[in-house]
Order: sequence, then structure tokens, then C-alpha cells
Amino acid sequence: MTISLTNKVVLVTGGAGLLGQQFCAAIARCGGTAIVADRDFDRADLVAAQLASDYSGRVSAAALDITNKDSIISCMQTVRERHGKIDAVVNNAYPRNAAYGRKLEDVNYADFCDNVSMHLGGYFLVAQQFAALFREQGHGNIINMSSVYGVIAPRFEIYEGTPMTMPVEYAVIKSGVVHLTRYMAKYLKGTGIRVNAISPGGIADQQPQAFLDKYNASCMSKGMLNKDDITGTLVFLLSDASAYINGQNLTVDDGFSL
Repeated sequence: MTISLTNKVVLVTGGAGLLGQQFCAAIARCGGTAIVADRDFDRADLVAAQLASDYSGRVSAAALDITNKDSIISCMQTVRERHGKIDAVVNNAYPRNAAYGRKLEDVNYADFCDNVSMHLGGYFLVAQQFAALFREQGHGNIINMSSVYGVIAPRFEIYEGTPMTMPVEYAVIKSGVVHLTRYMAKYLKGTGIRVNAISPGGIADQQPQAFLDKYNASCMSKGMLNKDDITGTLVFLLSDASAYINGQNLTVDDGFSL
């Protein structure tokens, strides 16, 4: 079966980011229309223009703050006016404050709550508002980006000797995303709306070599993934080839979680 997204309009939150750009390119490459939705509209517009040079008429930009209900509703209305419908939304944005990334003992309560609220709360708000739109349409597809650390405990040993850690907020957020996915899939039973999640392993982004060596030792073949290694799974979940996959979390990590 050839996987095609022809005639599908897909909005990607955080569309101007590391993974978001790859997702939008893959959607357009497979015949769909990609909406680069980002809080930084100027950057989203630039990314959309760059992609449109290869995929004319199949990429556009939209302003979106996932923590603001009015922004979400306005974005949905704008995209529907432009394209007539929205077939799917990819919850991919990664909001965080300046204190994010500290070790457990250095995280204060306000920052913990702020980061969980922005990220997990933002995913909830997007899913809630798009579910209402999709009910009205009679169909829709919600894909939430989780993480391998949403399904297994952190492997703190791979961070030893580096300035990195696995933030406690991230573990709470991404495990919450997995269960939010299951909750909404079950709640929306019979509505024509699918809700699934993807849990990637680590994505290469200039990490220290000492960390990469330890990380890769826990994988089966490739090790740390590249930013385009997730796109095949995303396109599959967006396509009709996955029509009866619902409420699931697909882990893409080269066996890191085994």
C-alpha cells in the first residue's frame, strides 16, 4: 500500500521547531497540506516559505499559542477559512520557561507547575478544542508527541559526566501525554475521531559525545535518532493506512526502552 496524505489538511503545533519542520515537509511530500503553526509567526512564515519552494501550494503558516484558548480558536478559524477543513492536528510544540532543565533538587515548585501547565496543559487545550471542531466535522485525527521517557524510568547513568539531566517535568509531562491520549481516544469513542501518540527516543541535537556513546550502547543498531527518523511513523498515523489504530502509543527508539 502506498501511503498518501492527498487532500488532508494537517496542522502541526511547534511547526517551526526541530521536529516540526520535518513533520511539515513530510506531510507536504506525501501530498498533504501542512500548516506550520507556531507561537513565533515570523519564524513559521519563513519555514513555510522555504518548504513552499519545494511543495508549492501545500504549506502555509499560522500563529498559534497552545496555552491560549482564544489563539487556538482563532488559528482553527483561519485555517478552515483558508482550506475548508482541518483533518488532523499534531501536538508537537515544546513550551518551557527559562528555569527548565534543572536537576530535581534545584527545581522549585512554581517552575515545576509552570512547565507542566504550559506543555501538558497546552496539549490538553489543543486536543480539547480540536476535538470540538472534529466532532462538528464528523472526523478528525489527533496525534500527541510523547517520549520514550513517558513510558520508562530515566536512565540517569547516561548523563553522568555531562552537564545534562533528564528533567522531572519532562517525565511527568510526557507520561501524562500518553494517558491523555488514551483518555481522549476512549472518551471520543464513536465520533470518528482518532487519538494516538508517538514516543520517540533521543533525537540528535549536538549532545556531548560522552552522552551519545552511553545512549547508543543501549540501542539495537543506529542509536540516537535523526530528526527525520520519526516522520514515517507520523505519516502512517495521519494516513488512512492506520484507520483502525486508536488510543495507541507508538515507540520509535531503536530499542532503547528494551
